[in-house]
Amino acid sequence: MASSVLWAGPFVVLCFLLLNLQLVLGIRFVIDREECFSHTVPYEGDTVHTSFVVIKADSSWHYGEYGVDFVVKGPTGEQVHDERDKSEGKHELVAYRRGLYQFCFYNKSPYHETIDFDVHVGHIPYYEQHAKDDHFDPLLQQISKLEEALYSVQFEQHWLEAQTERQTIINAAMSRRVIHKALFESIALVGVSFLQVYLLRRLFERKLGNSRV
Repeated sequence: MASSVLWAGPFVVLCFLLLNLQLVLGIRFVIDREECFSHTVPYEGDTVHTSFVVIKADSSWHYGEYGVDFVVKGPTGEQVHDERDKSEGKHELVAYRRGLYQFCFYNKSPYHETIDFDVHVGHIPYYEQHAKDDHFDPLLQQISKLEEALYSVQFEQHWLEAQTERQTIINAAMSRRVIHKALFESIALVGVSFLQVYLLRRLFERKLGNSRV
């Protein structure tokens, strides 16, 4: 019996991890005014993890933090979570009932914005079947810890990559603006210099003409 449990252990872990990979959804999209996405939460009590980062705005001169509104709606359409004017955010909530949840973004800025969005539903599918089996209880606890650890690594990596990309775009936009400003100031300085030379030349020519008279 002990050998069969040891044999079943790795198989259960492998099946759980493969199933867990299917419960992670990452998407990148461009928002004009409003975008909503739906994701099914299969069991009541599941933990829903979400994260989003506003990567960039479609404007060469825009690099500020306008932010978006993020709203989560439950299966019956009621609002269960919201964040206002955020350029990034991480949140988790416990589903009070199973069903289709909606994740909506609202853009109040005049620019199209690119958003990186990630949602994950945490659940242990074998818990209901083997809750009374003493041999599986320790294994299920380890699976739960492993699942949370794996998702935390994936979640944080995705989060950091999106933040890094966003900061790179902001730095590049600021650098372009500084270069454009320096170029404009240089052109203005050259123009002023030519204007001064022209005015001095006209002044000397006028004085020379008056002296000849």
